[in-house]
Amino acid sequence: MRVYVLRHAIAESAAPGQRDDTRELTRTGRKRCKRVLRHARGAGVGPAVILTSPYARALQTAEIACQRLGVADPPIVTESLAPYASLHAVWDSVRDHAAVGDVLISGHNPQLSMFVAWMLGARADALWLKKSALAALEVRVAGPQPRAALAWLLTHGSLKR
Repeated sequence: MRVYVLRHAIAESAAPGQRDDTRELTRTGRKRCKRVLRHARGAGVGPAVILTSPYARALQTAEIACQRLGVADPPIVTESLAPYASLHAVWDSVRDHAAVGDVLISGHNPQLSMFVAWMLGARADALWLKKSALAALEVRVAGPQPRAALAWLLTHGSLKR
């Protein structure tokens, strides 16, 4: 099984009194996310399901992923991808949907970076996903203590201009 980990794209700064969960993507964020996902599609990325945080910026990123990667069903919103949810909760959500095929998750840092490091058996601070970064993990052990190998990592900055 392959798990794709997509950090949300650049979002607007919070306006005074604005709740964090309502911040939306900027035009630049959308553009960069589409570019990363266009390259991912060219590399054959085609998850069966996309799971997302309920926060607007992650949901919008997941919707772009659906469009760019040809996923027919809309993203599935899960509280397990809200900021600071446990890594075990993220993994449980992935496992709940893995029977249908590869899974893409869209969410936030530090949770997603820590999730990738945890899956790799690395220290929590071993990796930091930039906005719109997409990591591909090959899951080797899918039990309660999962292990994966990093297949590749794609960032906006790694693409030729």
